Amino acid sequence: MKILQKICFVLLLTTFSSVYGGSCFEDKDFDDCREKAEQGIPLAQSVLGYMYNEGIGVPQDYKEAVKWYRLAAEQGDSSAQYNLGLNFYKGLGVLQDYKEAVKWTRLAAEQGFPQAQFNLGDMYDKGQGVLQDDKQAFKWYRLAAEQGVAQAQYNLGLMYYNGQGVLQDYKESVKWTRLAAEQGFAEAKYNLGLMYSSGQGVPQDDKEAVKWYRKSAEQGVPQAQYNLGVMYDSGQGVLQDDKQAFKWYMKSTEQGHAGAQLNLGAMYAQGQGVLQDYVMAHMYFNIAAVSGNKNAIKGRGRIEKMMTSSQLEEAQKLAREWMQKHQ
Repeated sequence: MKILQKICFVLLLTTFSSVYGGSCFEDKDFDDCREKAEQGIPLAQSVLGYMYNEGIGVPQDYKEAVKWYRLAAEQGDSSAQYNLGLNFYKGLGVLQDYKEAVKWTRLAAEQGFPQAQFNLGDMYDKGQGVLQDDKQAFKWYRLAAEQGVAQAQYNLGLMYYNGQGVLQDYKESVKWTRLAAEQGFAEAKYNLGLMYSSGQGVPQDDKEAVKWYRKSAEQGVPQAQYNLGVMYDSGQGVLQDDKQAFKWYMKSTEQGHAGAQLNLGAMYAQGQGVLQDYVMAHMYFNIAAVSGNKNAIKGRGRIEKMMTSSQLEEAQKLAREWMQKHQ
């Protein structure tokens, strides 16, 4: 059971509230926005750039978006600085340029713009447009996390967990991971479950682990679905239930989790939570073996000895069809 890794760049454009005369953005009144933008009102310029960027009330035009973002950004509008940084990062309306992305993102971050603080942390984390620097990544993630950015809280939790840019501290990791989880961040819920399961930063508690695995699994995180299946399979933190184990292994399997595929093969082989079926057992062992899972390879070899040639042919056919469907 491994902890999930970092969430990367936030590619979310900011929304706006009108602090100038009129409400051109709320009304999608392009002409009103254009008029105010041409008067040099920075928020109107920023809103106009956003409308061009998203195709709101006007055909989408990234170059025009960049033009108006830049005019507003040069007047110090943090939303425009943030969005201009995003366009440089993604190469929309301009050549992709991480150094320019850092420049504009930093200006917004230094004004306290939380998503910009997160993105600047991410660029330091990955060394995009700047020298890779864990301490700077930690600094900017923390500033964004303190303003409630769930992605930053999640990544900050990971940095404390791994001792990256800061002394390792499982309690601090739990603190920030929980804040992200309580905002609905699915990967944070999984990691929190893992820390309860292992007793890192919190007293070991299988019931709490199951609680957070379930929340994450219901949001579609395959590792959480697998771990929840394991908990039902072994009766940890929950009543042992083969059918529930089978259910969650299947959900995880559909997302390509090799461990879940292996366990499904074993359940079909043994008739555990499902009718015994050597064809289906071989199919799932075969699928898991593609990932190099040694136990799946062994399981496939054992089950072959109990199958007829026609059963083996059918199992291999089903495995091919599964792989084609899930590529």
